[in-house]
Amino acid sequence: FVSTVGFPVLVRPSYVLSGAAMNVAYDRVSLDQYLSMAETASPDYPVVVSEFLLGAREIELDGIAQNGEILTAIVSEHIENAGVHSGDATMVVPAQKLYVETIRRIRGAGHAIAKGLRLNGPFNIQFLARSNHIQVIECNARAARSFPFVSKVVGLNLADAATSVMIGKAPRLARINEDDLPHVGVKAALFSFTRLSGVDPVLGVEMSSTGEVGCIAKDFESAYMLAMESSKVFRPKKGILVSAGSEPEKMKFLPWAKKLTDLGLKLYATEGTAAYLAEHGVEVTPVAWPGESTAQSLDPLELIRRKEVDLVVNIPKNLQRDELTRGSIIRQAATSFGCSVITNMEKMIAYAAAITYYPDFAVTHRPGHLPQYQ
Repeated sequence: FVSTVGFPVLVRPSYVLSGAAMNVAYDRVSLDQYLSMAETASPDYPVVVSEFLLGAREIELDGIAQNGEILTAIVSEHIENAGVHSGDATMVVPAQKLYVETIRRIRGAGHAIAKGLRLNGPFNIQFLARSNHIQVIECNARAARSFPFVSKVVGLNLADAATSVMIGKAPRLARINEDDLPHVGVKAALFSFTRLSGVDPVLGVEMSSTGEVGCIAKDFESAYMLAMESSKVFRPKKGILVSAGSEPEKMKFLPWAKKLTDLGLKLYATEGTAAYLAEHGVEVTPVAWPGESTAQSLDPLELIRRKEVDLVVNIPKNLQRDELTRGSIIRQAATSFGCSVITNMEKMIAYAAAITYYPDFAVTHRPGHLPQYQ
């Protein structure tokens, strides 16, 4: 199978929670390693190996069906591309960057799946989408962790309606089009990396989050900045240390690098990223990799310790164990010293766009009141 589809491939054991022992293999060595791990996690059931699609959007459909007919369903969009576990992903309702045709096809597929499985009660379907071509990751005939979030954003008590359906009563449920909402909701994951010594705060197909926060505001940028701050990623005021990973990731970050410097933020970058940004006219200060600094180069760990940077953007080229070594030292240092960390480029681009759109954005907290955006 792998010789037919090529690497990378997703290795997934059966009947595990939160993607336990699920990994992306980029070569034969890691494939053998991950197959052994998956077999240990679920020895009595098959290990599924599937093609891993790069650059695909992940979309979810949460709703309620009755005897195979969908009563209501809400489309939500992940900020990160597919490859980050849905429990760790940043989610937005209503969707911001999906084609109308993509949403139409998702709803059509949802109706077909509900009818084919005769779903009765809450359900969650996860999709991949590339250029309007959609594929199903999985269908859960139950409420997912996104269910209460979309319920709050659209203002419908989906749990009450789903319970009515399951016990055979007529549900109290109004139809709603989330595109008509006067606000936007963003769900962000919460992590406990600061409490776990030596843990690398990088996200993948196995779930790492220990909680989540949902924020609602008048537009996506406001809601996203509220969600980021609530999940302990604070707006940088001094400097940003960037390691942008692969060439395509550097290209994505390039237009936003200039906008961030225009806001008065100083950019530091590891060697490859610094050379790329400087070549394209961005003012950047190069730093060495940990353990490779000289008298003429800056040590990134010292920058973090001295609080000269307050945001670390560190994107692994892939999730191979040898690739994580140097970057993980920087990420762990940032976590240890209370510096905000972002390890996904789509998430960083959305954050840079929000900062640029609202350069003076601030959150105020009043006792007994919800945080207000300004």
